[in-house]
Amino acid sequence: MQIMRHGDALYVGHHGPSGMGTSVLDVSDVTNPQLVRQIPAPKGSHNHKVQVADGLLLVNEEMFQGSDEFSAGMIVYDLANPLDPTRIGYFNSGGLGVHRIVYTGGRYAYMSAIPDGFDDRIWVIVDLSDPERPTEAGRWWWPGQWIGGGETRTWPGGKRFAAHHALLDGTTAYLGYGDAGLVVLDIENVDSPKKIGHLQWSPGGDTHTCLPLPGRKLVVATDEATSERCAEESHYVRVIDVSQPSSPRVVGICPEPEGDYCERGMRFGPHNLHENRPGTYSSETIVFVTYFNAGLRVYDLSTAEAPREIAFWEPATPAGQEAPQINDLLVDDNFNIFVTDRITGGLYVLRPDEELTRIMTEEKQ
Repeated sequence: MQIMRHGDALYVGHHGPSGMGTSVLDVSDVTNPQLVRQIPAPKGSHNHKVQVADGLLLVNEEMFQGSDEFSAGMIVYDLANPLDPTRIGYFNSGGLGVHRIVYTGGRYAYMSAIPDGFDDRIWVIVDLSDPERPTEAGRWWWPGQWIGGGETRTWPGGKRFAAHHALLDGTTAYLGYGDAGLVVLDIENVDSPKKIGHLQWSPGGDTHTCLPLPGRKLVVATDEATSERCAEESHYVRVIDVSQPSSPRVVGICPEPEGDYCERGMRFGPHNLHENRPGTYSSETIVFVTYFNAGLRVYDLSTAEAPREIAFWEPATPAGQEAPQINDLLVDDNFNIFVTDRITGGLYVLRPDEELTRIMTEEKQ
């Protein structure tokens, strides 16, 4: 599932059926990654998300598929030895646990979780000033989710309003909220985040990643494909103008890969973006997207209103699997591209071809 790099160490989170939680690989030779340690998932849980910054590794714990026994929270590891993380702290979220975490260093981590009393995932801010004893600093949810507090749903039947994760531009958070689309939050006061903007669209749903491109006042948003063989509304990668955060508007849509992907089996459509994390490749023009059975797609957003695909990669179908399911990615500062398959395909390490390398180099300069 999710991938993070810290020096020569690569951390990979795992989907629930594997029973594994976190794998640690030595990627000092990126052409020959070596597995050096694996940390099993707690019974009934999965640890499919990882984040690394400021010498800490954060790993989620979330109930998996209705288990009666599970762990719910976030584990904090110290990375004094990056290839052998040491557990030093824990945040107990209560409820059904933590889904996805965003942490790029500093005092606060940001996560989606289902605490006690809520019907689905909300957005939670956690204070890591003492990483051995993380504490909640703030939270935000869509009105109607706090059923334990007597709220009733305020969204249409058949829709799911649930937080996924938010990426930040200063004190503005761009939060994917499932069928609600994009929620824009002011988090200057972390104890009381405030909604300052919202944008919903159709077709779509299951909004996953909302990546700000601050210098251009744009956000790139993916809607996660969740049904096999396209048995749902079309899901796209949208380019959104946020020059007025209170009134975001879609200005462009990345073209879908062309081909018989809906018939190839399993999921087809967008999932995650390379998130321009500090210390990795960062661009406000070139966007990398995992696309499940269509592999990895790369888009040029030089013209926000007319994105164009400039590169792609599709793996062979893994043995015993109906189709590839390319799930997560990270592009490091040396242009190494790490991608995972969410089922059994494992980890792939890619390099851009000559033309894409030229484009990326020019962007980096």
